[in-house]
Amino acid sequence: MTYPIRPIDESEWPGFAGVLAEGFGWTPHPTQDERYKAATEFDRALVAFDGTTMAGVTSVFSLTMTVPGGRQIPVGGVTAVSVLPSHRRRGVLSALMRRQLSDIRDRGESVAALYASESLIYGRFGYGRAASELSYKIDKHRSAFVRDAPTDPALRLRVVSPTEARADFEKLFAAVVPRRPGRYERTRHVWDAFLADEEHDRGGWGSLRAVLAEDDQEVRGYALFRTKSAWDANGVPSGELRVFELEAIDPAAYALLWRDMLDRDLITRLEAYARPVDDALIALLADSRQLRATWSDELWVRLVDVDRALTARAYAAPVDLVIEIEDDVCPWNAGRRRLTADTTGAECKPVDDEPHLTVPVSALGSAYMGDGLLGAQLDAGLLREHTPGAVRALAAAMAWSPKPLAGLVF
Repeated sequence: MTYPIRPIDESEWPGFAGVLAEGFGWTPHPTQDERYKAATEFDRALVAFDGTTMAGVTSVFSLTMTVPGGRQIPVGGVTAVSVLPSHRRRGVLSALMRRQLSDIRDRGESVAALYASESLIYGRFGYGRAASELSYKIDKHRSAFVRDAPTDPALRLRVVSPTEARADFEKLFAAVVPRRPGRYERTRHVWDAFLADEEHDRGGWGSLRAVLAEDDQEVRGYALFRTKSAWDANGVPSGELRVFELEAIDPAAYALLWRDMLDRDLITRLEAYARPVDDALIALLADSRQLRATWSDELWVRLVDVDRALTARAYAAPVDLVIEIEDDVCPWNAGRRRLTADTTGAECKPVDDEPHLTVPVSALGSAYMGDGLLGAQLDAGLLREHTPGAVRALAAAMAWSPKPLAGLVF
């Protein structure tokens, strides 16, 4: 059975939102619903119809995202993917994904990216896990820093209102975006939602709080957090602090902000989410075992136009390989490409030469931001190496430091 697919207009938002609510099993507050509606690009919001019924939906945010080397490129940020429970396993999702990828290519975006609500879904559409994140739980009394942690006597902390300091957050965040692959520029709508602080935004925690690290010339870092007050049966404080974002442009500001988070009175435990796997905090803690971390996948990437995507990023080492790419969802990518790259630039073009290795397009997506597991995929039998050492050479060239992190779900 086929399902006609088309973009919607703003008047059809209630039906679109209804499919999301049914698929994700949530009921957003009316204010949250309005925020999401305001951020939606309706010409990129696709619906698959079964007669007059909206059977499945998906949408795209037009993102500008950093890739290895610091270049910022247009990326299709896939979001709002949902199918009615009554229409599962009928090909609705497959039809939406194929149409969406074709549309992304037609708009000139060579890369698509998403956060996967279920990690099982998107590999079959050519997406690969391209970034990971850590979540922390740290006991305050075990959070001492190493002796040589960086300091700067010119730095000071200033408690601020998140609403009033928004311009400082935006300016500093724009400065750090090019430093890490996966980071994307935030629109006004994204900042509106991120700084929202009504009761239904708090999830049982206190109001959103903020602190700046600054000197006489500029703001050098900020932290956004919430606290939850508590005392045990003996009247001993056992409050918690949750860090939502902590950014800085230099090590001293970064260390000062973390020290402030860890030294807050009446707090016994700190939590932080969506942290990079190479977070400098790991090196700052004198006893890194006290940073009880949980790993999770974060950003998933799909190369929509392989040639343009692979030439848009930088490479850590020289590579010259013929790669046979398997891609049955975007057939224009399938075939053999010669990737020639070094630290100054890259070229990727179709060839008829014998391949050094054969890979599914999802493997290239997983390696694209610099944190791929090509070697593990080879060991698992998911890649075919025709020339010994080819996978190692490709993995070394595509690796990058710092490791990728988008940092905020879109």
